[in-house]
Amino acid sequence: MSNPALATTDSPAAPLPVHRWTVSEVLALYDLPLMDLLFRAQQVHRAHFNANDIQRSTLLSVKTGGCSEDCSYCSQSARYDTELGRERLMPVDEVVAAARQAKEKGASRFCMGAAWRGPKEQDLERVMEMVREVKALGMQTCVTLGMLKDGQAQKLKEAGLDYYNHNLDTDKEFYGQVIKSHSHDDRLDTLDQVRDAGINVCSGGIIGMGETRKNRAALIVQLANLPTPPESVPINNLVPIPGTPLADVPALDPFEFVRTIAAARICMPTSWVRLSAGRQAMSDELQALCFLAGANSMFYGDHLLTTGNPEADRDDALFARLGLRAV
Repeated sequence: MSNPALATTDSPAAPLPVHRWTVSEVLALYDLPLMDLLFRAQQVHRAHFNANDIQRSTLLSVKTGGCSEDCSYCSQSARYDTELGRERLMPVDEVVAAARQAKEKGASRFCMGAAWRGPKEQDLERVMEMVREVKALGMQTCVTLGMLKDGQAQKLKEAGLDYYNHNLDTDKEFYGQVIKSHSHDDRLDTLDQVRDAGINVCSGGIIGMGETRKNRAALIVQLANLPTPPESVPINNLVPIPGTPLADVPALDPFEFVRTIAAARICMPTSWVRLSAGRQAMSDELQALCFLAGANSMFYGDHLLTTGNPEADRDDALFARLGLRAV
């Protein structure tokens, strides 16, 4: 038998095989005693990240309301009466001013969201200008614009875009119960275009929409088994919006949310796992459990697209209490 210690460095080592997760494997993670699951997630987390570093992003809705899609959770769909007004695409200077303020408060990434099925070319040009101007402030840039047409991802890359957000939302089996105006495969097509253009992928899901634990496990599998897992994985806890079809969905057990964070961390060890929508309703103690489970990114500021978010001062105080460092 050959001795590995005597191996030469003349030829490169074979790449390590990439583990392809199965739903049954992820369900087995969910079934672990919570403390065992958290211990395993912490081991994985510490092997790839500083355990006390948290990346902070600020999200701005640059075009609000009037979306043609029927996403059952969304206040911005034109199909539902949510009392959310429609607003046109914001002027570039107002977006840049908001980005500058976010940077001064400690955010390192600025995310811009527009309520579209997908951007029209004239709108894309203005978004590209936003990207260039925000990038010039020294911030990472991210946009979420819906589904992209051929060539649009490449234009965003040329404008300097760092991340494109396009969540899978839920697993393929449950998807049709939440969204009917486009398919799960449509979302994967946009992710493929983003990846092919050389832009970092930001893609996660929404937990607590009435899906089963198996659906949650399947979503994690679908994300982890992409040709390259997303660099950023937002995990949203549903914020029920009056007027939407999911307005009356029962709240998810908080420990189930923590388990989802931990499973995502274990299955996507090098991804930034982000606490996203729903954080306003979380206690400091629950957020601390999520960080213990491997969350190392968060939306930071007063608002997300249309829902509230813990105020920056509260977040700063939480960071001080937990000894966390913003990156």
